[in-house]
Amino acid sequence: MRGGVSGGVGDGARDLLLGSHCLGCSVPGRLLCRACAADLPRTPYVAWPTPVPPGLVEPWAAAPYSATVRALVVGLKEHRLLALVRPLAHLLALAVATDLPVSGHPVVLVPVPSRRSSVRARGHDHTTALAERTARLLRPVLDIRVARLLRLRSGVADQAGLDAAARGANLAGSMHCPSPGVHRLATHTPRATVVVCDDVLTTGSTAREAQRALEAVGVPVARVAAVAATPLRAAPGSGGWTGLHSRLSADHLPPLPGND
Repeated sequence: MRGGVSGGVGDGARDLLLGSHCLGCSVPGRLLCRACAADLPRTPYVAWPTPVPPGLVEPWAAAPYSATVRALVVGLKEHRLLALVRPLAHLLALAVATDLPVSGHPVVLVPVPSRRSSVRARGHDHTTALAERTARLLRPVLDIRVARLLRLRSGVADQAGLDAAARGANLAGSMHCPSPGVHRLATHTPRATVVVCDDVLTTGSTAREAQRALEAVGVPVARVAAVAATPLRAAPGSGGWTGLHSRLSADHLPPLPGND
């Protein structure tokens, strides 16, 4: 059949059939149009929160948590728009790999865990999905894998609306690493560059707790990587492409078209 829906669906037809529109500019069609995809940030930076949780390893983010990037994160996290995993993972890949000192060791991405009730309510684990897609993007240039080492203990409250001190108190001792996962990592990847991955870096309390839980079982953390950082707590710096420049730059990643 030619000329009909089965022969190819354009952006306008997608909007009529699916009710979708670009989260960046509201143009009917794709969830992220090609123009807005092309405008997404491509210069990751070191995103220190204020104040910095004591002992936090260097945190990297791909973009401020605002505008189109914020709409994409909320769309995936709260509205289960799974097609957004692709562009968000592209951003996370930049935050993971820029200037990462790999030293020839495999890279292990450890996603920050979500509360079980949140995963059930949302119908998906967005941080794990982002980490897995990020690993796929970076696999052509890095020896990389994902390990779900972290678990949340019961009693952790929703972080929304909490300030830095309250977030820190809420998360203190909240994560742990079940021994089977740690044993598998030690057996199959005894020397690894471990990166904690999250969607948004706010106060750094979540990242620091994840780092603490991993280090408590002997797993050193090289860095924290997030898709975005809240603008009031981190300003873009001068992140460059020095450490991995000969192997990896933004241009080495697959092109980022709008979502289908």
